[in-house]
Amino acid sequence: MTAVHYLRCLNGIVAREALRFLHQRGRFIAALVRPLVWLFIFAAGFRAVLGVSIIPPYETYVLYEVYITPGLVAMIQLFNGMQSSLSMVYDREMGSMKTLLVSPLPRWYLLVCKLFAGVAVSILQVYVFLAIAWFWGIEAPAYGYVAVLPALILSGLMLGALGLLLSSAIKQLENFAGVMNFVIFPMFFASSALYPLWRINESSPLLYQICAVNPFTHAVELIRFALYGQVNPTASLWVLGCLVLFLGLAIYGYDPARGLIARRGAPG
Repeated sequence: MTAVHYLRCLNGIVAREALRFLHQRGRFIAALVRPLVWLFIFAAGFRAVLGVSIIPPYETYVLYEVYITPGLVAMIQLFNGMQSSLSMVYDREMGSMKTLLVSPLPRWYLLVCKLFAGVAVSILQVYVFLAIAWFWGIEAPAYGYVAVLPALILSGLMLGALGLLLSSAIKQLENFAGVMNFVIFPMFFASSALYPLWRINESSPLLYQICAVNPFTHAVELIRFALYGQVNPTASLWVLGCLVLFLGLAIYGYDPARGLIARRGAPG
């Protein structure tokens, strides 16, 4: 196999995911409506309570909507990662995934291509959301919209790898929705997406410890700092480490000789 074959495979999988996304307009609308509801309705109530506060890393007075925007960006990526993995379970039930996995290319490479395809779709959704937020008056520095791209790629890969790991362990499509809710909402609420960690620590040290080890927290902080042209080394290392862990377990789970598929039967 040559580099051309690998590039063709990547292009084919990304193009397939893009076409699927374009034909599922409801998925795109739902991905935007969810965070916009949080941003425009839910945040209004908290503004009445919190007003303005000093929230790192900005070291200035900021509105609550500006603070939660990175958390909502990460929410888009989390939901997209789960939706992309849901399609893996669907393809496995329909049998189309079997055609993909019997390719002469390495199985791990096929999974990584699928992961990159999902991240590409999520980044498109994120920038549309940021554009809407900008028109609403919630904006970061101009350079932040470029600086945040590497953070979006890294966090999207990590959250997508988590979805891949879950899809490797779930056999039936109807079971995935329940698992998604069990994973998504605890990860989102037990994070710094809505409140700064120092404030959580003041009210509940136990919850703070949970937030501190939550991978989603570090994805949010990575995006939050990047939007303002800053680098958070701790969050970067956490997200990178979780990406390696989740992707490694997902590749093992999809291994027909050793993983979960081997114990449950071949895909398709």
